[in-house]
Amino acid sequence: MPSPALETLDLTALRRVFDAAFDHMGDRDRPVVVHTDPVDLAARFAEAAGGLPLGEGAHSLDQLRAALELTVELSVHTDHPGFVNQNFAGADPVAVLADALGAVLNTTSATYEAAPVFTLMEREVLATLAAQIGWPRPALDAPDPAGLFFPGGSASNLAAMQLARVRADPELLERGSRGGPDLVALTSKRAHYSIDKAARLLGLGRRGVVSVDCDEGGAMRPDALAESLVRLRAAGRRPFFINLTAGTTVQGAFDPVAEIVAMLASKPSETRPWLHVDGAVGAAVLFSRRERHRLAGVEAVDSVTWNLHKLSGVTQQCSALLVRQPRELRTTFSTRADYLFQADKKHAGLDLGDLGFGCARRNDALKAWFTIAARGIAALGRRVEHGVDLASRFEQRVLEDPRFALVCPRSFGHVCFWWLPPDLRGRSLGPEDHARLHALAPRIKARMQDEGQALIGYQPVNDGPNGWRMLFINPAVTWADAEAILERLDRLGRNLD
Repeated sequence: MPSPALETLDLTALRRVFDAAFDHMGDRDRPVVVHTDPVDLAARFAEAAGGLPLGEGAHSLDQLRAALELTVELSVHTDHPGFVNQNFAGADPVAVLADALGAVLNTTSATYEAAPVFTLMEREVLATLAAQIGWPRPALDAPDPAGLFFPGGSASNLAAMQLARVRADPELLERGSRGGPDLVALTSKRAHYSIDKAARLLGLGRRGVVSVDCDEGGAMRPDALAESLVRLRAAGRRPFFINLTAGTTVQGAFDPVAEIVAMLASKPSETRPWLHVDGAVGAAVLFSRRERHRLAGVEAVDSVTWNLHKLSGVTQQCSALLVRQPRELRTTFSTRADYLFQADKKHAGLDLGDLGFGCARRNDALKAWFTIAARGIAALGRRVEHGVDLASRFEQRVLEDPRFALVCPRSFGHVCFWWLPPDLRGRSLGPEDHARLHALAPRIKARMQDEGQALIGYQPVNDGPNGWRMLFINPAVTWADAEAILERLDRLGRNLD
């Protein structure tokens, strides 16, 4: 029988495509995106690269090279200063190289024996992040690391909610959810949708999440939280988890952690809910001495989600869940599978895979370690400060320009604003005007995508019409880039049919 091994390919030409793409990171002369509708995109692959459909036969090496080149050409270039569309941008080249190295080495970070370097790197990065929060730094060989890396902020938030659930109802792990206490989680109305999804996945359902009112800037109101807690307990329900957001997705708001910590401190510890901070966006302020005041009191919470792929420039995805009492990860998730986590093997106590609900684990800590090592914590803090400074200047610019109007006060590095048609400037806006603004944004955005020189997101804010959201995430963005976005919006708006 012939060997089933794959035929060896000469990948030199394919590697050149990667090298060229890497060398052009941050290139201002190329478009942010060459926007192509799905039919045309598939046709271009069919013409140059043998098509997207896969079959029994292999594509030729020339077709593979063409497919790589088209992938680079037709993808969104999130490193471009004109990309301000999401809460990530401007990947650090160091992280890109480390990410590629991780793919080459292609192992799981579940056990020390399969990933000795990655295991210690993950423990070190987690310890470093815990120290920024204000928690003790565990030793590299401590029985329990300071947390764990999860595949994205949503998964980190899900794990945090399960930790809280098991603490509130320890019998859950044996009994299951039936017959237990009527648990309910609380979060702000501006929180990330992953909190609702986590409740559904854990069997709590939509009824298991109560949304708390926010102020105009998008931050949770402590008085509204207190009222919700009283009302729920009076109804016989048990609040077990409070999610506080550090940097809401749209407005960038920070819930008042210190004030809420102080409010809960007077409650009996046995009934006190688990306090979680979803810092997917905003935990990066802890790298900055100037900006860390936004998370005052965070050292008293039970867990923190921290996405290094957002404000710190690590490549997608790189999310850590930090836990103040990390032993609870083992209590909640460990199953001690004896085919993988044998207690009698060498260095068994360093294995990480049994502390979460995944088995095969990406080595996300590799790119995090190299990025922090190459830049230093102080530089990561300056990256945050650069964005906040530009956002502050941008907000003032919007306030002074009659072509635009601020949707809400700026909280952090996010500025939400409207472009106003000439006949709406300088007067109060009524419901019909709001409807018009709401419909304008997608039309302008479509024109922007066709041009390909910039991408900026829009969405309703505080139940109002669609507004534009300027995000200062990428450190390559300059004041000239920010002004160019405003001028582009004005031109596209004025030239609508």
